[in-house]
Amino acid sequence: MTFLTRHLSIHGRVQGVGFRWALSAEAKALGLRGWVRNRNDGSVEALVLGPPEAVEALTAWAHHGPSTAIVARVVSRDEPTSEDHESLTGFRQVPTF
Repeated sequence: MTFLTRHLSIHGRVQGVGFRWALSAEAKALGLRGWVRNRNDGSVEALVLGPPEAVEALTAWAHHGPSTAIVARVVSRDEPTSEDHESLTGFRQVPTF
C-alpha cells in the first residue's frame, strides 16, 4: 500500500476553538496516523500519514475545520515517508511547540 506523509500548518482563529480535538477525531475516522499540536505563534501544526485519499480528505477538512474556527490559510507540504513516520501508531495530540 502506498502512503503519503504531509505536514500541515493551519493559520487563523484555530486555537481555543477545539481545532486540535476535531482534527484528531477526523484523522482517526479516516484511519490516519500522526500528531497535531498548537504552535506558540497561534497556528496549529499536524503531521499526517496514510493512504493518499485520506490525507487529501483531511487536508480539505483543515481548510474549514470545526464550526468555531476561522481558517485564514493552510500551508501543506508533502514529505518523504521515513522510518520515523512509518513507526507512528494512531493519531494523537502532542504538547505545544
